[in-house]
Amino acid sequence: MMRTPSKKRSKTKPPKIVRGRAAAPSRKRIRLDPEQRSGQILRGAIAFFAERGFGGQTRELAQQLGISQGLLYRYFPTKESLIEQIYEELFVKRFKPEWDALLTDRSVPLLRRLTDFYRDYSEMLHDDEWGRIYLYSGLGGSSIARRFATHVTQSIFTRVIDELRYDCGAPGVAAKPMSEPEAELMWGLHGSIFYIGIRKSVYRVEPPRDIAGTVRRMVENFYDNGRELMRVSAS
Repeated sequence: MMRTPSKKRSKTKPPKIVRGRAAAPSRKRIRLDPEQRSGQILRGAIAFFAERGFGGQTRELAQQLGISQGLLYRYFPTKESLIEQIYEELFVKRFKPEWDALLTDRSVPLLRRLTDFYRDYSEMLHDDEWGRIYLYSGLGGSSIARRFATHVTQSIFTRVIDELRYDCGAPGVAAKPMSEPEAELMWGLHGSIFYIGIRKSVYRVEPPRDIAGTVRRMVENFYDNGRELMRVSAS
């Protein structure tokens, strides 16, 4: 009786089962030049503090950026130096030099100058990160809000009141410093425009559909009230 030839066994070995988690592929860190790395950290810090406030820790910031805390400190040795750079980036650099010329060009009617200026200026005030950083800095005791308020008073409020007085034939601020009612008039306009952005970035409430038109009407009300204040002050 003939025997049926047996089938040859496959020499292929079954795959080995590796217990435990497989090692993740290593990520190669992209090398950036110092300026690029500094800018990357700064942009990340602005987003981080705008969300967390200035109580957020640099350790958490470094973790969110995917870098070591040591690398963060290489570019910004202290949290205060990082906050200082945020102030320069968000508040100083965004303050346009041409605004001064726009406000003081007396060949253009004052109401038109004020409207053009505040429409442009409001874009900075309505930026989400700008508004949240500004509020958090005041609540957290950072000097950003106080320094910016001083800067705005000197570079905008005083300038606008000086032009408003000229428009009304009243002495300039060099001869007579800005009064408290005049300062409150300026803060009322500034605060009203700023609050449009706060509704959006903090309260998450829809702003007016026509922001430019809303700002224009605020400026027109300010101009009328300012002229009335000048008239009363002169009487």
